[in-house]
Amino acid sequence: MIILFNACIQPKNPKQQTVHVDSTLYKTETLIVKQLTEHVYQHITFLSTQSFGKVDCNGMIVVDNNEAIVFDTPADSISTVELLGWLDKSGFKVKAIIPTHFHLDCVGGLNEFHANGIPSYAHSLTINFLKQQAGAIVPQNTFEDSVTLTAGNLQVQAYFLGAGHTRDNIIGYVPAENVMFGGCLVKSVGAGKGNLADADTTVWSETMISVQQKFPNSTIVIPGHGETGNSELLKYTQKLFTAQKHGQSQ
Repeated sequence: MIILFNACIQPKNPKQQTVHVDSTLYKTETLIVKQLTEHVYQHITFLSTQSFGKVDCNGMIVVDNNEAIVFDTPADSISTVELLGWLDKSGFKVKAIIPTHFHLDCVGGLNEFHANGIPSYAHSLTINFLKQQAGAIVPQNTFEDSVTLTAGNLQVQAYFLGAGHTRDNIIGYVPAENVMFGGCLVKSVGAGKGNLADADTTVWSETMISVQQKFPNSTIVIPGHGETGNSELLKYTQKLFTAQKHGQSQ
């Protein structure tokens, strides 16, 4: 049984913004797990970088009837083993892992999922990019525009809607609760542009328009890094890269 420290308040009207408070279930120096809704959890691990220092990295866990689907692995094997251990102790059988792009903060622990017999699904571009990297662990199953999986009786979707942070970045969505995992395609409000090494800043804002049009009722949006919020994160990210679209500097 999982005991919540605090509750998540869900509005009756799905078009209203979801109000959620700190609902930390598990916390160590290397892993934090929070419950955001009845079926959606956020996992947070940490990555040390030269350019940005120690960075918090978000992922999403969708659960129903003791089954789970995970979006993004932690950046290393140690944190991944800890996450899988927490899921196992909590009684969740992981049915799939879905990396949202090819960077380390999404695939760094992929080998641990495979070692536990957990199948992986990724966009074809993600698989192609990883195949070009020596020693990289490659996801097992591919999709193009979208894929729909199930955790228990709950549908879990992954969509490719255009380039931004990388050319292969996808988002995850839980239709029953209007929860989106934006991954690194989506910025937390107030965040800078971050790592642009593999970005396409000329189309990023257009991709964010497509995301908002596809999912107009998103009540909770989890970014790849930083604080979880609502659909304002989508608008903020679109605005952040609008000037780039027109060849202007910010």
